[in-house]
Amino acid sequence: MAVKLLMTWDILPGREQEYFEFVVRDFIPGMQRLGMEPSDAWFTMYGDQPQIQTSAQMATINSLQKVLASAGWQQLTQQLMDYVTNFEYKVIQARSGFQI
Repeated sequence: MAVKLLMTWDILPGREQEYFEFVVRDFIPGMQRLGMEPSDAWFTMYGDQPQIQTSAQMATINSLQKVLASAGWQQLTQQLMDYVTNFEYKVIQARSGFQI
């Protein structure tokens, strides 16, 4: 059964340009190297919700758990913390369409 890793965060004020460069240059390719398939990305323009919601899909919960426990994932999320705050994630069963 396919699973999704749902992630949310807020971009640190004043780091927006550097953040977007990091995401395109390092974060997304890093996720792909770890076997994750990025599937959605949402930017909150208005309201009291996390600024960014994004997801990645994997074929099984076991494969995702291995990635989340890997040094590569730890390094990638540590780098992300230079640009964001309020980072949270959860794992859910994948289905089509927007999921929160």
